[in-house]
This record gives sequence, structure tokens and C-alpha cells, in this order.
Amino acid sequence: MLKAGLTGGLASGKSFIGRAFEELGAKVIRADELGHRAIASDGPAYGAVLEEFGSDILRVDLAIDRKKLARLVFPFPDRLLKLNELIHPHVFRMQDELTARYVAEDPRAIIVVEAAIMVETGSHARYEKLIVAVCPYEMQIARAMSRDGISREEAEARLARQLPLEEKVRFADFVIDTAGSKEETWRQTREVYESLGALESAKHTL
Repeated sequence: MLKAGLTGGLASGKSFIGRAFEELGAKVIRADELGHRAIASDGPAYGAVLEEFGSDILRVDLAIDRKKLARLVFPFPDRLLKLNELIHPHVFRMQDELTARYVAEDPRAIIVVEAAIMVETGSHARYEKLIVAVCPYEMQIARAMSRDGISREEAEARLARQLPLEEKVRFADFVIDTAGSKEETWRQTREVYESLGALESAKHTL
């Protein structure tokens, strides 16, 4: 088994890369999806998040409205830190459970964990290799505005809570530039996947 981290920043293309890894044969674990599960009505962090941030974050069906929660925490570093403290332990536990399941199915699996703030939280140290998705800052802004329906100010505020991509690259074993065509991003992703496979195979020839 080889476990790699995949990170980047807001709208840097990491989700496209994650889907490409999956199609190539990797087992992809998406931290955002696990975070959503953690704060679902039956999730392990639901009660603590509701107690911390109040009932105004609820929809009429009593589920947490993630957009309301985001507007409440992203402009305030202390609130964002508190939210991460409430959610991340559950996300890491679920990651470990999925990893154990995938390894039981295939001891030589390539597992890629996709998360936006991996370097910021120090969790990149959990992985054998780190892959960073990069593109120009203005492209991140434009993609985020188009994808999420947010204003430039909101996009900039979210990016301000993340390390710049050029700093994350310092921690990277592999860098995938998503500024070009989808085909070019796919080509780079395939090369990284093949490199990860070679590293995993090398473990069994030592």
C-alpha cells in the first residue's frame, strides 16, 4: 500500500485530478465528503457544531446549511480553527477506516487522500508522498466564482485562509499544473500515478 496526499487550494483543480486518479485505478478518499458526513444530522460532529455555532446554521429540516456555516466561519480565523477542531478528528478516523478497508481488499493499493488544507493543518505528514495541484491565483478566483456562485471578495477571503500555492509546492513530491487543458492535466496525473505505482512496487523488491 502507498498512501499519498493530494492538496492545492480553492479551485486549483485537485478534484479533477482526484477523479483522474480514480479512473486510473487509485482508491481516492475525499476529505470534504467525509467532513460533510461528519456534520450530517446523524454525523458524529453534528451536535458539537450546532452547540458551538447556534441554530441559525440549520435548514428547516434541521440539517446544517453548509453555506450558512461557511459564511459564519470563513471570515474569522478563530471560528474556522474551532470548526476544524470539531470536525477533523472524525475525518481522520473515517480516513483510517477506509484505508484499512482498501488495504484489506488490495494490499498493494494506491490510496490518494484529497484535502484542501492539508499543509495548513500539518496533516500532510500522514502521507508517504504529497501531490500539489497548482494554477495561477487569478484562475483560482475565476474558477471559484463560476463554480460556487460566490463574489470575488468571498473567493479572496477563502484564499486568504489558505497558504499560497507557491508555499505548498515547497512540501510537494509531485506538482500538477492545471492551468492548461484537461488533457494536459490528465497526462501529468497519469505520470504521477505511474510513479506512485513504481514506488509501491519497489517496496516489494527490497
